[in-house]
Amino acid sequence: MPHSDASTPVLRDFGGGPFGIYIHVPFCATRCGYCDFNTYTAGELGTSASPESWSAALRRELATAAGQFAALPSPTPQVETIFVGGGTPSLLGADGLARVLDSIRAEFDLAPDAEVTTESNPESTSPAFFDGLRAAGFTRVSLGMQSAAAHVLAVLDRTHTPGRAVAAAREARAAGFDHVNLDLIYGTPGERDSDLDASLDAVLEAGVDHVSAYSLIVEDGTALARRVRRGELPAPDDDVLAARYERIDARLTAAGLTWYEVSNWAAGDAARCRHNLGYWDGGDWLGAGPGAHSHVGGVRWWNIKHPARYADHTTHGGLPAAGWEAPTAADRYLERVMLALRLRTGLPLADLDAPGVAAAHQVAADGLAVLRDDRLILTDRGRLLADGVVLKLLD
Repeated sequence: MPHSDASTPVLRDFGGGPFGIYIHVPFCATRCGYCDFNTYTAGELGTSASPESWSAALRRELATAAGQFAALPSPTPQVETIFVGGGTPSLLGADGLARVLDSIRAEFDLAPDAEVTTESNPESTSPAFFDGLRAAGFTRVSLGMQSAAAHVLAVLDRTHTPGRAVAAAREARAAGFDHVNLDLIYGTPGERDSDLDASLDAVLEAGVDHVSAYSLIVEDGTALARRVRRGELPAPDDDVLAARYERIDARLTAAGLTWYEVSNWAAGDAARCRHNLGYWDGGDWLGAGPGAHSHVGGVRWWNIKHPARYADHTTHGGLPAAGWEAPTAADRYLERVMLALRLRTGLPLADLDAPGVAAAHQVAADGLAVLRDDRLILTDRGRLLADGVVLKLLD
């Protein structure tokens, strides 16, 4: 991919699709052993950065971005989705998250039906917290549950108690949130089928309308990777992961939650995460905060990672980008195949070149996908082998 070493991205215009804003909150109370996200504990940051310095820098970045967008040929579109992630956004409290929304509203025009999501750790939430989020204008909450089994949470270094995620989901719904997601991680060393079943029981008992389930990935540089390398824990087994995925899909489907992306299930169209669909459909988004990634009109850039350096850069004018790139046609083709194929709506054959169309027919003949309305849609077996199907289409 061609890219510039200069930090200021050369913006062209908006791409014409939905426009969203992602806000990255880099703070965590503790570091989970499997996590390789751009996050920091108070001990790691010391006095170099704080939620207050981050908030001020975020306001400066949003103002700078709004000014640069205003100079583009077409008007800045309304913000259709906002997603506050991390890290642990709930550590900011409802008042802190309300100020994040106020900072966005000060610079951008929100659509009347904008989806506004925040991630939250169950341990840093309460009924008053959810009431405050609703009053601020949040419409959706995503809670990190991971598992209902205490020993599985211990392997993941998660600090919340097993029942807290379900209680938090109920509190969110009681506060008026129609759209609540619970995240699961499956395939953790030591997890049994009965542990996964208990987690699924808890999710369904919570009455949420969205579930995300991800297989455990051992990322290089994490505490979990070091434990696996030392032989303290076994690496996740691919066959076990496949069986667990099938188990999750069967339970959620039977309960009325259907898959719309390989790792996501929703109770109807309204429950789907519109922000994430914007990523998968190739929309535009501004990523604000340390290490956040953006995509506008085919140009991508990524921010300086460390919160202190990020905050310092926002005082100098210009976007706090560490680098940028303008993907080639070949890059965009690869990404379109990878992302669209993961969706239940499938990949339009019109998006494929001639060899890709031929490969699509072969993939369908192999039972990994079906051809419906000139789209290639993964079968249940194909979802388990999605990466391999992508390789066949790109070969």
